[in-house]
Amino acid sequence: MKTHHDLDVWKNSIAFTKVIYQTTKSFPDDEKFGLVSQMRRSAVSISSNIAEGAARWSNKEFLNFLYYSLGSISELETQIFVAQELGYIEKNNGFLIAELNSIKKLLLGLINFIKKRLKCK
Repeated sequence: MKTHHDLDVWKNSIAFTKVIYQTTKSFPDDEKFGLVSQMRRSAVSISSNIAEGAARWSNKEFLNFLYYSLGSISELETQIFVAQELGYIEKNNGFLIAELNSIKKLLLGLINFIKKRLKCK
């Protein structure tokens, strides 16, 4: 791996962050410092932790940051469900969850790859 810029999971999470920002623009103003802020921070945290982990010196450290990204995915998934329950996002619109699950699969694949690397050493 050259840098985190070469990772599809990082690229896809950046693109998904843009979708979250666009989606939350239509939320009520009183959610600006609540759900909007939380969803945006969770989305940004996915790619940020991948980048920070990739910059670390060891695969073990990288793996820790990948798990932080996985946690951010779970947070964002929950926040999407809350937004659906509050009527800010249509419940029958599975696009956001499908995209998030796609990123999660890529991340889990990278986690498994790094874990195998650690076992080889």
